[in-house]
Amino acid sequence: MITTEAQLRALYAAPGERALAKQLDHLDRHCQRFIALSPLCVLASGGGAGEMLDASPRGGRPGFVKAAGAHRLLLPDAGGNNRLDTLTNLLRDPRVGLLFFVPGVDETLRVNGTAHLREEAEFTGQFAGERQEPKLVIEVQVREAYLHCAKALMRSRLWDVQAQVERGALPTLNEMIHEQIGLAATPETQADMLARYTRQIVDEQGV
Repeated sequence: MITTEAQLRALYAAPGERALAKQLDHLDRHCQRFIALSPLCVLASGGGAGEMLDASPRGGRPGFVKAAGAHRLLLPDAGGNNRLDTLTNLLRDPRVGLLFFVPGVDETLRVNGTAHLREEAEFTGQFAGERQEPKLVIEVQVREAYLHCAKALMRSRLWDVQAQVERGALPTLNEMIHEQIGLAATPETQADMLARYTRQIVDEQGV
């Protein structure tokens, strides 16, 4: 078992100079362009000492996360299951990590910083005309940003149509959850769920 950083480092070569130098303390024009093209990011947060960590996917039209200059991001909240795991985590511990994806691009962008939950109109109003005005916006003060190499997505073949799994390889989400929690009611079908989600997204996006 590895228990010290010295043991860990002994297994690997030292990182190259470029791998260390590429980490920025701001969003340069390449990072901002990447974010403007991204319809999906994963947001990682933690609730403080002793709490579990959490990673939550966030999606929207490309550029749904706004780069408000070189040191700030604005991420609108969207309707979900109302557990509010990420939002309550950020109240306890403002540290946040973001991983941005662009369809068809194997590189990703990693951004780390600290977050504040902003319900003021000067924040929520910035999304007016683009989508339903969010209840709040996650404001991220950027501390670190760097582009991540393509190898993980190349190995996974994430964007390769031939690697896609047929949806029928798994039960529907509702079937799985009903079994997990022991619900006796007939689960909603996949088609009905997708139709309901589509209506919600259309309302949210105002289209």
